[in-house]
Amino acid sequence: MTETQAALTAAEGQVALQLARRSLESWLVHHRKLELEAPPTGGLALPCGAFVTVHGSDGELRGCIGHMVSDGPLAELVIELGIAAGTGDPRFAPVTAAELPELSFEISVLTPMRRIKAEDVTPGVHGLYIRRGRNSGVLLPQVAIEWGWDREQFLAHTCNKAGLLEDAWREPGTEILAFTAQIFSE
Repeated sequence: MTETQAALTAAEGQVALQLARRSLESWLVHHRKLELEAPPTGGLALPCGAFVTVHGSDGELRGCIGHMVSDGPLAELVIELGIAAGTGDPRFAPVTAAELPELSFEISVLTPMRRIKAEDVTPGVHGLYIRRGRNSGVLLPQVAIEWGWDREQFLAHTCNKAGLLEDAWREPGTEILAFTAQIFSE
């Protein structure tokens, strides 16, 4: 994390994971949004971007939704994203209540984005947000590690995610932004 955004403690990360899980459970089982019991404090009160990732029992991706920025507390964003990751990722059928015990959650808390030169991208450290015209795509820092990508492969795959040609990152007018993430997993 950067000096402009405080890092979450390990305990705050665990609370965030519980919020993500409980929010999806509340939505699926009780058909209502989870309400915070008290105003968030510490890192959970920060207005920062985050992604919630849901994995199935086999470890395979089951849903991932995030926001690059937030204008409210992280705790509230995690509640929204917990529901969205389980029910709103268009790549997957919505999670069912029966699946809940088998799921594992991961939260990536993002630092603010900044412009970066392609040669300064470090796979596994930086996440990427690439945009050109109306197209944009994002990949989290851990994705490059999971797939074993080098810098150019990471840039190319982020371009593909944006609906661009693989080498669009080399073209003038393509904007490359980077961020880092603090990652918490169950």
